[in-house]
Amino acid sequence: MELQSLLAEMWIDYCSLNPSAHQIYKLLSASENKILNDHIALRTFKHPRLGIKQMAAVFESLGYTEKKEYFFKEKRLYAKHYEHFDVTQPKIFISELLVEEFSGPVQKAIFEIIEQIPDSVIQSPKFCYSGRSWNISYQTYEMLASVSEYASWVSSIGFRPNHFTVFVNYLESFKNIQQVNEFLEAHGYRLNTSGGKIKGTPSELLEQSSTIAELIPVQFNDGIFNVSGCFYEFARRYKDESGKLYQGFIAASADKIFESTFKNKEE
Repeated sequence: MELQSLLAEMWIDYCSLNPSAHQIYKLLSASENKILNDHIALRTFKHPRLGIKQMAAVFESLGYTEKKEYFFKEKRLYAKHYEHFDVTQPKIFISELLVEEFSGPVQKAIFEIIEQIPDSVIQSPKFCYSGRSWNISYQTYEMLASVSEYASWVSSIGFRPNHFTVFVNYLESFKNIQQVNEFLEAHGYRLNTSGGKIKGTPSELLEQSSTIAELIPVQFNDGIFNVSGCFYEFARRYKDESGKLYQGFIAASADKIFESTFKNKEE
């Protein structure tokens, strides 16, 4: 699979769960802005069959290399980001839930999910947007949500892009990320306010904001229920002392970005 085909299919899958992202893309494009994707985020479980290594395999085969790692103690997550040798290609941010840090019932529920995933799905180059290949009850979803929103999101949505990210630096119609936020709110889009609408500062070399994930109907064993889907992020990067744009991520900011899929933010 070629990289551009992979990214295009991931975008199509992502927009199917988050149509507002495509609407925002069109709104920004209408002003003749250049829409460059800063990064794509993926979520998974830490497990010998899954984990960051398996999710990253297809990207590494297409020219990506591992760069930095990140720890999120409170949310019990670990993450890495990958960069392509062509700097115009989006970075890939992959996080995993540290399953071993949860109670027996939570681990059991997650292991039951993992056991249902065929090897052919994990080994496919389309694994990163394979969706959900398992059955799960809404009761199990709620149990997972009570201890980890991240766990419930993956269990209900499956493996697919959690968010794409507009690279604000290339938006000619906007001087800063604050103007982008005002534009979005003026068009009726809700922003994640956890940690402030803008996470990070110029001195940290990265500012980020994001929409709130919309609720979407999902089929469970015991019926159709609304759960949080995906969201759209916006990132502005600044130059470091060497004059190069900072390419990494700020763990404290990313921690708050994760909360864009918290269901109670939409209710």
